[in-house]
Parts: sequence; C-alpha cells; structure tokens
Amino acid sequence: MSYHKLSGSEPDEGEVSLTHVSAEAPKDTYQKMDSDQPDSGTTEFFKVEVSDTKARSFDGFEGTTKSPLLTDDGDNKVNYELVYVPDFNGIMLVAVQGDKSKPAIITYHDIGLNHVTCFQGFFNFPDMAPILKQCCVYHINAPGQEQGAHQLPEGKKYPDMDTLGEMVMSVVKHFGLKKFIGFGVGAGANILARFELNHPQLVEGLVLVNCTSKTASWGEWGQQKLSSFYLRGKGMTSYSQEYLLWHYFGKKTMETNHDLVTVFRENLAKSVNPYNLSLFIDSYIRRTDLKIKREMDPAKKKEARTLKGSIMLIGGSNSPHVNDTIEMNGRLNPENSTWIKISDCGGMILEEQPAKLCESFRLFLQGLGYVLKLGIVKQ
Repeated sequence: MSYHKLSGSEPDEGEVSLTHVSAEAPKDTYQKMDSDQPDSGTTEFFKVEVSDTKARSFDGFEGTTKSPLLTDDGDNKVNYELVYVPDFNGIMLVAVQGDKSKPAIITYHDIGLNHVTCFQGFFNFPDMAPILKQCCVYHINAPGQEQGAHQLPEGKKYPDMDTLGEMVMSVVKHFGLKKFIGFGVGAGANILARFELNHPQLVEGLVLVNCTSKTASWGEWGQQKLSSFYLRGKGMTSYSQEYLLWHYFGKKTMETNHDLVTVFRENLAKSVNPYNLSLFIDSYIRRTDLKIKREMDPAKKKEARTLKGSIMLIGGSNSPHVNDTIEMNGRLNPENSTWIKISDCGGMILEEQPAKLCESFRLFLQGLGYVLKLGIVKQ
C-alpha cells in the first residue's frame, strides 16, 4: 500500500496590514488505492494529509461575499490610497501603497486579475515589510479590470497593448514620478516592457514575471479567442475559468494546490466583469512582437532595440510560460538582464513561492542601490 503526503505552504505569521484569517484545507481526505495483495473482499482506504498553499491575496475575505477592493467598513481595511487617473483612452484605478516621497515601484497585473488578486498577498507578505517601508508602490489596474468595475460601453474601442503601455505615462505624470521600478506579471509585464522601450529614461529596472516578447501562437490565440467569445456572450463559463486558471498556475499546481486554485476560481466567478475582461484578452492576443534583439556587434549594440534598464525575468519551473521567459531572455542583453527559474512553483509565483521571490526582489533592488541595509531574512 502506498502513502502520499501532499504538502504545501503553511499559513504565514507576521505583522501585516490585513486581518489574517486562516483557511484550513480539509483535514480528513480519504482515497482508495490499488493494492498488490489479493482482493480479500474488503476495501482498504488510507488517509491523505492535505496542506494546500493559501491564497494570500484574499487574507481577511474568506467566507464572505465582500470584494477585497473598495471595502469601506472597519473590518478589513487595506492601506491603499485609491486614485482614478484619467487618460484619453480610458480611466485607470491606481492603488497607492506607502509614502509617496519614497522611491517608486509601479505594478501591472495579468489578464483576469487586478492589483488585489495579483499583488496584495505578495506585497503584504511579512518578508516584504522592510522593503515597503523604503518604497512606495503604485498598483495600476487596466481600464475596467478593477474589482467591482462597471461594464464598459459596448462599441468603445479598448486600448491595444502599445496604447496600454503609453497610458502608464499618465500615471507617471499624475504622481510626478521622475523614475520608477516596474513589476509586471503576464500581460502586465508585457505592457511595462513596451513602456520601457519607448521611455527608457524613466525606468530604472523591470521585474517581469511570466513575460513573453513575441506574438500569440495559434494555439494561444484560438483558446483565448474562444474564451473571450464566451465571456462576451455568456459570461464567466467553466471553459473560461479553467483556461484562465491554467494560464495562472499550470497543470501541476492545479492538481496539487486545490485550495489556492479554488479561491481564484471563485474570484473569477464572482468578482470579475466578464465583458471587460474579454476586451483585455482581445488586446493581449493581438499583441505585436516587441522586436527586441540581442546585438553581439559592439558597434551596433548602442543603437539596438532592447530593454536598457536592469531586467529580472522570472518563471516558475512548472509554469506554462517558462519557455516564453527563456525565449525572451535570449533576446536581451546579458549585461543588464537576469533570468531566474523558481523551483517547486507553477505560474502564480507571488502566491506559491513568495519568500523566494521576495529574496530575489530584494537583491534586485540592492543592485539598483536601494534597501542596502536589509540583510538576508532568516527562515
């Protein structure tokens, strides 16, 4: 008889700005196993202990119908200043976290997510607290993607990826930022990379998680297009949910970290505007190639189209996008770029391995001359 223990991250302890509510996985899960012994007429079962990774971005909101964003009662307040930044192409909700006199970090989320579901858990992770004391984070939500967003008018053209990149300039000007460090995931990473290509003087560095530099493949285009069609016509169907969850986590995490996946599945069903999401997905699958190139000729290197700031590309070992990060790394200048593959992790690195990502982020910031007094966090 075989015994398997499925282990994940234990709930974290530490000082965070949100009320920490523990969501335990089922303690008694039983599974029938095939036995090598002759059938005795009785069925044998064994106990599997399940300890799934917890969705940190939803701390304080489990078991409620409340939106993690825009909660105005006194129970679960989040330390954000919410600012609507107008742009000719749409309005962006920016959640400001920290002292605005500190060095700026701008984040941008992936499709189907927003600043709460993509970044809140990671930036409120205890190991991130010393970094947050020395930085100010500006979380950008793409138009119509914030939690509780009203449906965008039908027929209104949604910004393409290049336009979404240029819209970051409205945020920079609104807050008077002279330069910033970008932190993007998936589609958001691609958007920040486009901004850096056009405005390298404003970007000190980029942390790009699950980023791609090329156009959508036919397979991705077909699946995302079908998902977008369902979202627009039928709402959040099970097909759209399953594809987005695979996009976030990958197959292995979906099979092992059930609690984590369930929380994000419920969020997609309850808190995402399907029509608005379909517009964002359409823009993402129509993305153009970044047209960056690793130039080996020293005479041409200065004029080559590439990301000029410090770049940290990150992918999980089990992420469905890890090959995209490898391909993009091959197109960057190795003198200013680093590629990191995080082990035992799918695509949702900020939720699955926050401690490893936090340590990499700290070292990246120190390479830029920030948070120099922070030492290694002992686990």
